[in-house]
Amino acid sequence: MTSVKRVIIATLMGIVCGIVCVLLASGGVNTLPDPVKLQIILNRTMIGFVIGMSAIKLNWALHGILIGLLIGLPVAVSSSMGANLSMMTPQLLFLSTLIISAIYGVVIELVTSIIFGAKQKTVN
Repeated sequence: MTSVKRVIIATLMGIVCGIVCVLLASGGVNTLPDPVKLQIILNRTMIGFVIGMSAIKLNWALHGILIGLLIGLPVAVSSSMGANLSMMTPQLLFLSTLIISAIYGVVIELVTSIIFGAKQKTVN
């Protein structure tokens, strides 16, 4: 069972993390194409939404890592295909995208579960 508060907080945190990620990836300069910016924001939002909806019973940090990795996987694959646009190899871009997705998953879960106290509800 999921609380509405948890879903809303996690989704909003996903949006915030997406915007922060776009700003960090842009390096202060508008270098990312708009579809890439949208993909990043939507992916982080999806990580937040899935964290909010998930009923997987794990430690909050492991839960954030798992959801971040699972939802970040499609973006990692697609970003590695555009590696010729960056100075990174496709493998490094894939790995770094997966790692950053896991980190954002932990941040979203931290804010949702620990700071706002919207923990997963247990069903007896």
